[in-house]
Amino acid sequence: MASAATVTSRKSTNAVLSELVAGALEDAAERRSLRSFSAVEADARAHEPALDALRFLAPSDRVKIIAEVKRSSPSRGPLAEIPDPAALAVSYETGGASAISVLTEGRRFGGSLADLEAVREAVSLPVLRKDFIADDYQVFEARAAGADIVLLIVAALEQPLLASLFARVTELGMTALVETHSADEVARALDVGASLVGVNARNLSTFELDQDLFGSLADHIPSGVIRVAESAVKAPADVAHYRQAGADVVLVGEALVTNGDPVSTLQEFLAA
Repeated sequence: MASAATVTSRKSTNAVLSELVAGALEDAAERRSLRSFSAVEADARAHEPALDALRFLAPSDRVKIIAEVKRSSPSRGPLAEIPDPAALAVSYETGGASAISVLTEGRRFGGSLADLEAVREAVSLPVLRKDFIADDYQVFEARAAGADIVLLIVAALEQPLLASLFARVTELGMTALVETHSADEVARALDVGASLVGVNARNLSTFELDQDLFGSLADHIPSGVIRVAESAVKAPADVAHYRQAGADVVLVGEALVTNGDPVSTLQEFLAA
């Protein structure tokens, strides 16, 4: 079983990411003091089977979008109050999203597992738990709350822990979205068997965005692996840029929660 004691940041991992992971683990430990590991594991294993996210996100003749429920971010601060995450998720499904991402990190993103549970009850699409996952307990929590996809950030995890968490996600019938920022990280994602690989345009040290990073790494992701472009999407042209660079899926957050009309915005992005 992975635990906070087993998490050792890679030398290249920056202080901001390390702080986010440490905070997420502290919060998970607090939840664990109220709800035991064995109880959460039992709930996870008793939950109805996860949806096959790879089927929903499989490459097609048009780009697919993972639409995100996101209240705030370390780089932008507060984005939207989102008093009813379930209603927002329903609007995303109406607008044509292929999956819903829910930020469950509370300190910097204002999310919670309760948000994920509410979204899971409201939509028929796969739901992604987007958080700083570094412990088996968090993976079991995700499945117990109804997640179908779990984010694993390569930069935050030593390879043995990445492989262990990936195996746990897979064992529970979920899909891991393995997030990368470099060719080395893409190779590490493929080494553990990832079928869903994301490239995040956001530099985790400076929070600067490089929209061309995805294109520079796309050829490192082989055919048969679904390629997801993350971050730096403000307009339909940005979705088109990623699609032309080889993205099968684009994850969109801030543009949808700040626009005021997520259905129309999503439809414009899908038509790009």
